Amino acid sequence: MSKQSEQILEQQLIAQLQKLGYEFTVINSEKDLLRNLKSQLEKHNNITFSATEFDKVLNILSKGTVFEKSKILREKQHIVRDNGDNLYFEFLNTEYWCRNQYQVTNQITQEGKYKNRYDVTLLINGMPLVQIELKRSGLELKEAFNQINRYQRHSFGSGNALFQYVQIFVVSNGRNTKYYANNRNQSFKQTFFWTDRENNRETNILNGFTDSFLEKCHLSKMICKYIVLNEAQKIPMVLRPYQYYAVEAIIDRVKNSTKNGYIWHTTGSGKTLTSFKASQVIMKLPEVHKVVFVVDRKDLDYQTTKEFNSFSEGCIDGTDNTKNLVQQFTGTYKDKKGVSKNSKLIVTTIQKLNTAITKLKYEAKMADLKDKKIVFIFDECHRSQFGDTHKRIKEFFSNNQMFGFTGTPILKENANKSEAIARTTKDLFDECLHKYVITDAIKDENVLKFSVEYVGRYKRKDSVTEIDIEVEDIDTKELMEDEKRLEKITNYIIANHNRKTHNKEFTAMFCVNSVPTLIKYYDILKRKKEAGEHNLKIATIFSYGANKPDKDANGFVNFEQDFDSFDLNVVAEDSPQYQKSKHTREKLDEYIEDYNQLFDVKYSTKTSQDFYNYYNDISKKVKERKIDILLVVNMFLTGFDSKTLNTLYVDKNLQYHGLIQAYSRTNRILNEQKSQGNIVVFRNLKNRTDEAITLFSNKEAIEIIVMQPYEEYASKFDKAFEQLKNYVPTVDSVNDLVTEEDELNFIKAFRDLMRIKNILSAFSDFNWESLQMSEQEFEDYKSKYLDLYDKVKSNNQKEKVSILEDVDFELELIHRDEINVTYIIQLLIKLKADKQKDTTKAEKEIFNLLNTETTLRSKRELIEKFIEENLPIIEGSEEVVSEFEKYWNKEQQKAFDKLVDEEKLSSEKTEKLIEDYLFAEKTPLRDEVLELLEGEKPSLLQRKKLGDRILSRITDFVETFINGMAS
Repeated sequence: MSKQSEQILEQQLIAQLQKLGYEFTVINSEKDLLRNLKSQLEKHNNITFSATEFDKVLNILSKGTVFEKSKILREKQHIVRDNGDNLYFEFLNTEYWCRNQYQVTNQITQEGKYKNRYDVTLLINGMPLVQIELKRSGLELKEAFNQINRYQRHSFGSGNALFQYVQIFVVSNGRNTKYYANNRNQSFKQTFFWTDRENNRETNILNGFTDSFLEKCHLSKMICKYIVLNEAQKIPMVLRPYQYYAVEAIIDRVKNSTKNGYIWHTTGSGKTLTSFKASQVIMKLPEVHKVVFVVDRKDLDYQTTKEFNSFSEGCIDGTDNTKNLVQQFTGTYKDKKGVSKNSKLIVTTIQKLNTAITKLKYEAKMADLKDKKIVFIFDECHRSQFGDTHKRIKEFFSNNQMFGFTGTPILKENANKSEAIARTTKDLFDECLHKYVITDAIKDENVLKFSVEYVGRYKRKDSVTEIDIEVEDIDTKELMEDEKRLEKITNYIIANHNRKTHNKEFTAMFCVNSVPTLIKYYDILKRKKEAGEHNLKIATIFSYGANKPDKDANGFVNFEQDFDSFDLNVVAEDSPQYQKSKHTREKLDEYIEDYNQLFDVKYSTKTSQDFYNYYNDISKKVKERKIDILLVVNMFLTGFDSKTLNTLYVDKNLQYHGLIQAYSRTNRILNEQKSQGNIVVFRNLKNRTDEAITLFSNKEAIEIIVMQPYEEYASKFDKAFEQLKNYVPTVDSVNDLVTEEDELNFIKAFRDLMRIKNILSAFSDFNWESLQMSEQEFEDYKSKYLDLYDKVKSNNQKEKVSILEDVDFELELIHRDEINVTYIIQLLIKLKADKQKDTTKAEKEIFNLLNTETTLRSKRELIEKFIEENLPIIEGSEEVVSEFEKYWNKEQQKAFDKLVDEEKLSSEKTEKLIEDYLFAEKTPLRDEVLELLEGEKPSLLQRKKLGDRILSRITDFVETFINGMAS
């Protein structure tokens, strides 16, 4: 059966949309688009624009970035009519979203840097708000995604830039279909399948997706109600299907009943966005007095407040103390500037909420709230609600409604058996309103699988057979805290950390069973660093009060007390507990001082606020990859999200939801290089891991959630190598590829090989000897692969668009930070020092690196020239660095002079722009670049082409001569 062509798929889609009530209209150019826009806006607003009035409308539409245009789209508009009257109108009816005008068109042509034709465009009130790009069956969706990115670069911003108003993109090859918001910075990983309420995918664009997602009212609802404008990042975000169903379920509950409920969405699936959107909609309901978002500890209070405010700037005033919380409840709160704030949305901790409703001094002020409709949303409700506070809240607020969010609910199997009555999440919050478990998230590629390796299992002799038997737990303090054991584990981590984190592209956490053990580990790592055995940046944080033992590891991770309660005076000074807590505080202060020295900061444990600031700084630096390993006991094992963290070392008994929560710190989606979350376990937790996965999904889910053994991926690699050789039997045969189709086959085959190699390299067992392909062969093929990448990149400067242009080369899979210019210079020094020996092999190694390392390819010709022309006349190895620096500065100046001379730029202004570019790490705007021109300014028609060319030359100059050149 032949593959369905793109044209036939396009025709069938348009026919189906017409059946759903979309009016087909022929629009070939921007001129047609503007004529239709005027007509549709007039129809929608029941008005008529004169030509000059419509020019004023276009002037409104032409302003701002994509993010600002998303705001303009949703706002009421005003112009002054020709006769002086005020005219108010709208681009989109966001309140009654079904009352808009719907059209479908195809093959609109826009001419920017290149001429582009867009497949299928959905117009709402004449505005292009949904763009659908189609590929024929069998092609990767990522190609359609990359094609849209190309349109954004080349033509969406041309003319009146109406295509910058697109809210949702859809990419499909017929059988597979995904959608995403208009955010150029996101990767293909941030695209989503649509599903039904039970998380069953509706991937076929003609059979399921169009009828459910593109149906007029539903599509309008997604645009008007379920796109969140993230103020912090200045991007629109669209809800995923499970987020949509959860919010809809909560809203229905609030509107139509007084019942409670909870949402079971697996850790890492975007709970904050879901809870924000639910809160945002509920607070607009007239019958609701306040929406209170409740978290368990101050660190989460900070994080959640920050994230909520990022979605809608200033929508939340975080409660620093109970007095502020009471003022927020009563509408008398003022911010630090004295401005009255009466937000319907409050974020607070369970501890402060408890104080507000139990302390006598707040009783009179809180009394009026008892009968008001208060909706409570509890974050990670399995932690915050298993105590007397839940009962007190229900008794105090008689008109309450409660909703819980959790990634790992308390079920009968993992309920706390030590309580008189083992309560579950259902006991406290009634029924589960929506469920999205870890298997759903992995299937949808919203979170990663776990690669779990068990290192150093324990055995004992059977008393009868005297045969060694592997045991699940030997939890004797003598064994677990034995210095030799801790030393071995530390050596293992040092030896394998680079492998696990892709040469520190990612960071790691190390969770241990107690503070005393953590102190021992930290001291060992510090001693080994001082001895030159590693250069890892280590940090730690823990509570310095008396620690309760965690013998049962029942899943209830004992999270440290609230930051406000750190007080050594809670125990008698002559007691053993006091001496112990005093010692741990002194050690923590010592470790904080190490941190201060490392990062040139000043933190301490003098006050709870000081400690809290230290916590926040560690959180920030882990996300920025400035800390290699963070040692913890309980902190950071839940509620902490970092996409750059990919490894968890475990020397701690974990179970049930505590285990899943801890493991889930590693599995946030980032890019192709982060292919799994690495879990390295130094205890026998295999059975407990299987139990936890079974409990929170099902028994069959273990194979879905946990990666296969090393041997499975080695076998896949060998098969991928065979597939590669079908296209290019030898490295040299890549040179003989004739057509772009042949080159595309090679690119895809080698990319498949790289993906598997990326997974393999994280295993401790990885070695090239176990594979059919040698390391040198891999490097040689990689060089050819990068040559093709360079060829495609250079073709971008030409008018003809290559079919290879939309292929994602996934260069992050072969990027290695430690191979840089400094590394090459060290090899050159060694080469010069060994001049008496045969240097052919060393030179070959250097030239091989220049060919295969992505970070060096822009510098390759210059470095090769230095090796061939300058290195032979340098007398001693000690002169290599200074001579290279002189050479590089000379070549840099020549390239700079050539740039400003050929483009007729101001030398001083260009130098200043490059300095600003490097400082801000933000690409200059085209208008800023055009300001560099001396003499006659270009015409409007010339500005874009000339500005883009100069900007491209400047960024190439920076990439070649400055980036990666730190000494």
